[in-house]
Amino acid sequence: MSLFRFAHIEYLNALAFIPLIMLIFFVMRYRQRKAWKKLGDPTLLDKLSPQTSNGKPVLKLILYCLAFGFIVIGLASPQIGTKLEEIKREGIDVIIALDVSNSMKAEDIRPNRLERAKQSISRFIDKLENDRIGLIVFAGKAYVQLPITTDFSAAKLFLSTINTSLIPTQGTAIGAAIDLSLSSFVGKDNKHKALIIITDGENHEDDAMESAKKAAKEGVVIHTIGMGSPEGAPIPVSNNGNSDFLKDNNGTTVITKLDQLSLEKIAVEGKGIFVRASNAEDGLETVMKEISKMDKKTFEAKQFTDYEDRFQYFIGAGLLLLLFEFIISNRKSKWIERLNQIMAGK
Repeated sequence: MSLFRFAHIEYLNALAFIPLIMLIFFVMRYRQRKAWKKLGDPTLLDKLSPQTSNGKPVLKLILYCLAFGFIVIGLASPQIGTKLEEIKREGIDVIIALDVSNSMKAEDIRPNRLERAKQSISRFIDKLENDRIGLIVFAGKAYVQLPITTDFSAAKLFLSTINTSLIPTQGTAIGAAIDLSLSSFVGKDNKHKALIIITDGENHEDDAMESAKKAAKEGVVIHTIGMGSPEGAPIPVSNNGNSDFLKDNNGTTVITKLDQLSLEKIAVEGKGIFVRASNAEDGLETVMKEISKMDKKTFEAKQFTDYEDRFQYFIGAGLLLLLFEFIISNRKSKWIERLNQIMAGK
């Protein structure tokens, strides 16, 4: 078993230049052909420059793009994990329950409630060390998006896929999210477990207080983060391709408001804290400080401890392709031309 990873994965963004390079090439080639047509008959011009190859510039472009791609991959420093060890870690099990109902698209927190929450969670994951994390999404129902794991890269990957279309059943079933989190924690000892609920608090589906009391009895600490403002904001929707706001049956624009009181009560029942997020404060920083005060749990985890670099193979391949690209001229190959003449003679 081995693990493949990039030490500098951000360098792979440079691969986006390859389509741009190809686009520039073909635009210039098109303009060149257009300019040639203005000079005279294309067939006659081709006869005046019999040694010029039409296919080789494209071949050189392909080689150049492949070389560029290999070098970029090499600079990203690909590595293969070669030694898997079982190590002991001390940390907290944290599950984040994220509201993905349509009300989270409101823009009283920029860019909107859900996107701001995802940005905050991503930063939160970056600060985790020996902890484990899981993700739950909920609207009218609750689902496990990511089981408890020590793989923070996987957590950020799953986080990036979250949107309001994940759960078709609308609503805000906070109680269901709490109940699901209790069954999602690993192990019977719940003294080292925390649940962070990120929502606007407009619970219309169940008795979240009762679920919070149950979680507290089992030793799970519940923190709540309120996304939104008490004044509220309309919910953006797309209407026949045009931007609009959600309206009720009477045609009145629906305003979604933060239910701060409910979230405060859930936090009290869960022996945690409530934090209201804003454009200046996302709330997770404060919650992180509370979690860091909790007693740590010792658990075993398998982790790759040794990695071998493989960048040299990609850099070497890239340089070799660049050499081929440099050697190949734009002139027609004599042996291909002779082969064409023999074939034409037949």
